[in-house]
Amino acid sequence: MRVLYYDIDTLRPDHLGCYGYHRNTSPNIDKVADEGVRFTRCFASDTPCLPSRASMFTGRFGIHTGVVNHGGEAADMKLEGEARTFGIGENFGLIHSFRKAGYYTASISPFAERHAAWWFYEGFNEMINTGKCGHERADEIVPIALDWLDDKGKDDNWFLHVNVWDPHTPYRTPEEYGNPFKDKPAPDWIDNEIIEGQYNSYGPHGARETPAHPSYPRMLSEIRNVDDFKTWIDNYDTGIWYADLYLGKIIDRLKELGIYDDTMIIITSDHGENHGELNVYGDHQTADYITSRVPMIIKVPGNGKPRVDNALHYQCDVGATITELLGGKPNPKWDAKAFTKAFKEEQEEGREYLVVSHCAWSCQRSVIFDDYIMIKTYHDGLKDFPEYMLFDIVKDPHEQYNLAEERPDLIEKGMAYLNEWYDEMMKNSDDGIDPLYTTLKEGGPFHTRNMLDDYCKRLETTGRGHLAKKLKKRHS
Repeated sequence: MRVLYYDIDTLRPDHLGCYGYHRNTSPNIDKVADEGVRFTRCFASDTPCLPSRASMFTGRFGIHTGVVNHGGEAADMKLEGEARTFGIGENFGLIHSFRKAGYYTASISPFAERHAAWWFYEGFNEMINTGKCGHERADEIVPIALDWLDDKGKDDNWFLHVNVWDPHTPYRTPEEYGNPFKDKPAPDWIDNEIIEGQYNSYGPHGARETPAHPSYPRMLSEIRNVDDFKTWIDNYDTGIWYADLYLGKIIDRLKELGIYDDTMIIITSDHGENHGELNVYGDHQTADYITSRVPMIIKVPGNGKPRVDNALHYQCDVGATITELLGGKPNPKWDAKAFTKAFKEEQEEGREYLVVSHCAWSCQRSVIFDDYIMIKTYHDGLKDFPEYMLFDIVKDPHEQYNLAEERPDLIEKGMAYLNEWYDEMMKNSDDGIDPLYTTLKEGGPFHTRNMLDDYCKRLETTGRGHLAKKLKKRHS
């Protein structure tokens, strides 16, 4: 069998047609979904980019790998210490498991250089660094993949990872493609009243300080009303559309080579992206529902009819499952649990609850259970977050109504799950060190560390001095 892993950075599933989106952002992704299994409740155990791929490619949660941040000690893999062997030893990750199953493995991605994550090369026979640290467009990455397929595509038993970044800020789709969604309405959950409240609030990458960049005309410096919101969403969706367009070129090439029907196709992302949720625009800064949820679409040759799986899964569980489907064996040290029955017997076999973590912009751990997400904040990342938040993600997927005070029983239930998970993680830890607390001891999340004074000055100069006082008091 052949395996294509199409890794679209910063892709939230609810902006794809196959997940119910009203815009035609993803015709090629949707066609693959029509031939495979679409997972609706798949979550990255750790976000954002670096912790997420660390978990996916090692099969272990950040609390075990040590990678939960974007800088500092908690952005590096924990040392193995005395147990370290000569060679790969027993700590092999996902890609090396494919090698063990007889697969030739290759990646086309700038990820390792972007995040100084040199461990990412582990297990790949061939690694092509596209060299722009994630600022590449799909038209710079996919042609390399097409050449690779022309050279090796007809060989059997290969795994090809193709990593595109177009939905990630700054939005960079070439201007000549215009706005494919000019005449299509934006999501209608937000209104001018909500945006006004966000504009007069605070927090990095909020409505008043989006991640604009002067070199990218598709980026806005602030969101003042629903018209700005539509422009913002249009440009994010155009990035998805562009990544999808180039997926279509890969699919066409697989068909031209006569190998499409024998190719497993995996389409996923490292994390989602907030667009107004929790007053974050164009970034992934929390352990919330929107940032942690990822699309997961898998087409397995000869697997029968397409279907939808609604069970709870970690993204790294998918890695363990694929390993088994390819004839390999998941590493017993992995936190990932395979669910091959989803393919072999068309059965859902998910987890009772999930714990997801974030430590790069804020420090949070969240529990996803039943219809809810409970978010516990350890460091607010200079945002207006209480210690506990609770959202009904079925009725309120955009996280507008914090139910924490109304439903203390659900906070208690969520904390019981979190404590149960934590005890299990510590019991199975090699060193007993929680990297979340390493992050806190270093002064907090990498992207907001030592920013308090400068950010408060910004608040003061933009008429929000009272909020600066509130924030300083909070962090005194």
